[in-house]
Amino acid sequence: METMQYGQSYRPPLFDEGQREGVLAAWRLQGMPDGAELSDLFAIDDREEIEPDLYPSPDPHPWPTRLEALVALENALDPDDLTRLPADWDSRVRAWKDRRKIVMLRVHRGFFQSIGVHDWRRFYQMMLLTKDEPRVVHKMLEIQGEFNARITECVLRDVQVDAAVFSEPIGDNNGPLISPRTYRELVLPTYRPVIEVLHQYNVQTIILRAYANVYPLITDLLKAGINCLWVVEVRALAMDYRRLRSEFGSDLRLIGGLDLDVLRKDKKSIRRELEGKLPLLLEQGGYAPLLDGRVRENITWENYCYYRDLLERLCDCRG
Repeated sequence: METMQYGQSYRPPLFDEGQREGVLAAWRLQGMPDGAELSDLFAIDDREEIEPDLYPSPDPHPWPTRLEALVALENALDPDDLTRLPADWDSRVRAWKDRRKIVMLRVHRGFFQSIGVHDWRRFYQMMLLTKDEPRVVHKMLEIQGEFNARITECVLRDVQVDAAVFSEPIGDNNGPLISPRTYRELVLPTYRPVIEVLHQYNVQTIILRAYANVYPLITDLLKAGINCLWVVEVRALAMDYRRLRSEFGSDLRLIGGLDLDVLRKDKKSIRRELEGKLPLLLEQGGYAPLLDGRVRENITWENYCYYRDLLERLCDCRG
């Protein structure tokens, strides 16, 4: 929280990218100590993400008519259904209150998932609907947004979180699959109820975790109250954090931005990537360094150790 509010933090938060068991098994064959966790070997901050069930239940698709569609969606999103909270809620709340880990809350699934896009056919249908009947799409997003706001409030009554996360799988390396104007006029107003609840409960870091080049949307995101960007699985050149910081300044906090691909190369490439980006971003603050994707089996244990050791040195973890 000190880092993201440009306060007096002795170092930035250092997260783990989230390796699958197959990666860890490969690394143990390459020299990773048996029985050791990454947090035993490196400076890694424990982070947990609270993930309420934000999906319609039961799924109301397909819908016979537009009116029936909206009624079905509203009926499928009951904010008073406490089974939507994670299991063992009371015991987990007690653990989170110990404040031994960084706690984030996922508050939204983003535009496409909220309108039921789960395959190419549905994507095609919903893009046509967005063009031909934007009021219907807007109402769908409004219903989802109001529901998410109530679930968010239910969580925040019990837990003070460090950050909130909007997930936004909205495009690819080339940009979002809807125009900035459509996003500004159709989508962002439906996020407002959630953001108002977050402000009411003093959640100061509001993250958009983007699985796309969302550069054309950033100005509107900042105006809407989303003040932190976390880009995942996007070509590094498409979303260069140095450029973003130069253009948007301290208004835009940043998580990630380190090119995962360099870990598949050599140590010189790793050093060039980290030394080229980290000193400036760390000095300016409001930044948590992290690779821009999940580590895969084609990254060696030797290269990961080199990356992590250099990261810690540049972040002054050993001073």
